[in-house]
Amino acid sequence: MKVLVVGNGGREHAIAWKLAQSNLVESVVCVPGNGGTAFEDKCVNVDISQTDYIQNKSDKNGAYVQVAKHEGCDLVVVGPENPLAEGIADAFWNAGIPTVGAKYDAAQLEASKDLAKDFMNKYGVACAKSRTFTDEKEALAYVEKEGAPIVIKADGLAAGKGVVVAKTLDDAKNAVVDLMENHSVGEAGNKLVIEEYLTGDEISILAAVSVTPEFAKEGKAVIVPFQSARDHKRLCDGAKGPNTGGMGAISPVSDVTPEILEQFNKNILEPTLKGLIAEKYDYRGFIFFGLMLTKDGPKCLEYNVRLGDPETQAVLPLMDFDFAAMCKAISDGSLKDFKFAWKKGFVVAPVAVSGGYPREYQKGIPILMEKDRVAEIGAKVFIAGAIADRRHPNPLPAGSTGLVTSGGRVLACSCYSDTFEAAWKGAYKAMEQIKFENMFYRKDIGLPGAAKSE
Repeated sequence: MKVLVVGNGGREHAIAWKLAQSNLVESVVCVPGNGGTAFEDKCVNVDISQTDYIQNKSDKNGAYVQVAKHEGCDLVVVGPENPLAEGIADAFWNAGIPTVGAKYDAAQLEASKDLAKDFMNKYGVACAKSRTFTDEKEALAYVEKEGAPIVIKADGLAAGKGVVVAKTLDDAKNAVVDLMENHSVGEAGNKLVIEEYLTGDEISILAAVSVTPEFAKEGKAVIVPFQSARDHKRLCDGAKGPNTGGMGAISPVSDVTPEILEQFNKNILEPTLKGLIAEKYDYRGFIFFGLMLTKDGPKCLEYNVRLGDPETQAVLPLMDFDFAAMCKAISDGSLKDFKFAWKKGFVVAPVAVSGGYPREYQKGIPILMEKDRVAEIGAKVFIAGAIADRRHPNPLPAGSTGLVTSGGRVLACSCYSDTFEAAWKGAYKAMEQIKFENMFYRKDIGLPGAAKSE
């Protein structure tokens, strides 16, 4: 079959790479893709702006549907949250194309933190207590009353920039003003969710979801969790510096015990499934549970209606099953009977970023890599913010990737091994084979204390 992948990040490169490994998959059409998918086996990039068969390019969902039809795609996998929140899965299904991605109504669980908190409270999902505000003065008064530390969240999608963990009262007040009055994240901050501050260690659990009213009636609705993962949000070693989109991930997480997983299933996953069924959502895709491991057990911090980035680059290499077959099972209602199997080892995936990230940074910097050495080490490089450089000669000179940087988070270097220590050494040995001007990466992904202050 032919599969269309929506998106252009490191997550989407990993998804396309894993799909291409399947004997079921003839080709993977990446829209728009990136410099990694451009050179990936079985993959081809399609830039909607450069296609001549799309009738109305201002209709984004319609344009994607036309690409899928033109390319003869049998299945779609949607990577990012924004297209899902805008109803792209609905558009594909309406066109008769099976799709892995939550439909519009279910996607609002990420698009609106207020809606997500209402959902959690309604169905008994273990989570932090919170209040929602649309009035700045009321929000400031609540913060004054509750004190710090406290968590301030913009209600809408804000590309990871709408959450402030305020350690002091002044920080909390400044966050409220910045989001509601200064509109630092636009309309997403017109409504705020203010939460209690939870202490503990954060983890992520990604999962496959196959829920529709019909599946529920037939007893086939299910959420199946993947291996645990941990993202590292702070820019610098020791969990210092500003928050980022993610400086690296590991999977599985050794401090996630069977008891914790049992608590997660009972107090978070099962009530979430109950809620999805009760709300009659059409949710055939992935869910990301952001969790805090507190002294009272795991608490749900947030839902994302897609796979996490960079957690995907750490979790997918551990899959010892056909990812494309699983995606098909998500869409057709057979996920409950699908056989999952996992490799026994570990994956460490540090991320290399452009100098200056998460603030201003340069683009268009050539990326050099000793590809043979990376392959010998057993690592896989997933491209996030890089594109093909059309100025490069063909064939490429030794050491050149033919790529230039195009974003803040440029790539992840993912390494699997039987032990965490071997995976960690392999990932960083492979990272040493990659160079671009002002390249920066953390040296402690997965080590004790590396994610403590998140």
